[in-house]
Amino acid sequence: MQVLMNLVLVLQLIAALAMIGLVLVQHGKGADMGASFGSGASGSLFGATGSANFLSRSTAIAATIFFVCTLALAYMSSHRESGLGGSTAAERLLEQGAAPALPASAAAPAASSADVVPGAALSPVAPASAASN
Repeated sequence: MQVLMNLVLVLQLIAALAMIGLVLVQHGKGADMGASFGSGASGSLFGATGSANFLSRSTAIAATIFFVCTLALAYMSSHRESGLGGSTAAERLLEQGAAPALPASAAAPAASSADVVPGAALSPVAPASAASN
């Protein structure tokens, strides 16, 4: 799946660079006036209007490839398998149905002042090793 995503990404980059180049090569709307004064458009490889049609079609094809690659990458990234490391450990636990363990401070509530017995903390407690001898 990763190899396919890389191939689509490379194809998308090539289509983007081709679009940039094709748009820069095309004549703007103001170039028609310059062509009438002998800029040599009629003597070009594609003829007077052939280059405009060829460049327009090529740009449209490159734009279509670019948008299809963009949609394919969006689809593949949203439908990635969860076992590939795309999710965190907590998300995998929730997907398996296990509840995440709470920290010890959240599991037992803190003792309030009403729960504390006066003098209880001062009473001596024998160590466990001394009590067993």
